[in-house]
Amino acid sequence: MKKIVIATRGSKLALWQAEHIRDRLISRYPELKVELLKIKTRGDKILDVPLAKVGGKGLFVKEIEEALMDGRADIAVHSMKDVPTELPAGLKLGIIPERESPVDLLLSCKYKNLMELPEKARVGTSSLRRQAQLLHLRPDLEVVSLRGNLDTRVRKLKEGQFDAIIVARAGMRRLGLTVDYEYELAPPGFLPAVAQGALGIEYAEDRHDLDELLEFLDHAPTRFCVHAERGFLHGLDGGCQVPIACYACYKDNQLHISGLVADLKGERIIRRESSGEPEAGFRLGQDLAQEVLKAGGKEILEELYGNL
Repeated sequence: MKKIVIATRGSKLALWQAEHIRDRLISRYPELKVELLKIKTRGDKILDVPLAKVGGKGLFVKEIEEALMDGRADIAVHSMKDVPTELPAGLKLGIIPERESPVDLLLSCKYKNLMELPEKARVGTSSLRRQAQLLHLRPDLEVVSLRGNLDTRVRKLKEGQFDAIIVARAGMRRLGLTVDYEYELAPPGFLPAVAQGALGIEYAEDRHDLDELLEFLDHAPTRFCVHAERGFLHGLDGGCQVPIACYACYKDNQLHISGLVADLKGERIIRRESSGEPEAGFRLGQDLAQEVLKAGGKEILEELYGNL
């Protein structure tokens, strides 16, 4: 193979991710030519509406997958948290590279941590998962919808539009962004989005040449964890419209997984944990989802979907 085309979104973070994979490919195969194909997705075009209100799954991947299916691109590099649990026929997530930190950060230019935020402080996030867990810890805060690329969100914080914002640590590291104060919101007290911090490489199922070419990028422990978390999401039939969080870690050849469903105000949080064999991660996640549903998650989800 002489050339490979990578489909990617055009945001700074998406381009960093695609360029990171490109650079690793060129380092491994110096003769290989790698091109990027920038694609604008529906999620990139609708910036004035909270994600939960836009609706649908695959807001940031559908147009990219179309480029794979019509032959414009060979592979796609995704943020795994954007990828629906069910893929179009003929495509697969063949490679899951090693995960960056999965945790969230509370960023502020004035306040060192969550407890220092004054009552009714304005905290920006477009994530219902972050909103619910934040309000569970600090119900007195005002959560304000914040859309846009990561660098745009950080700029709005620095301009004084918010007292604090919540973002993923992975994105901050990848783009080299900093603010005065960063406070970690991490497991077990604050669970991330499914597959947060992980990348996925998607391509056609029949491209066995790519299996061999890309194999060196795959990271088995990350793949085990991501599959388990995606199993949890699949078991809940969830998307970004509802507060769902999940985190799996791989230790001593065992998978340990925690997952939750919450209402929008964080007043009710149904959380369960489980452990099992790493190879059965997807099923482990699905089983955990059933536990959460039976414990009260089903009622919360029905209320949320009824109000959308």
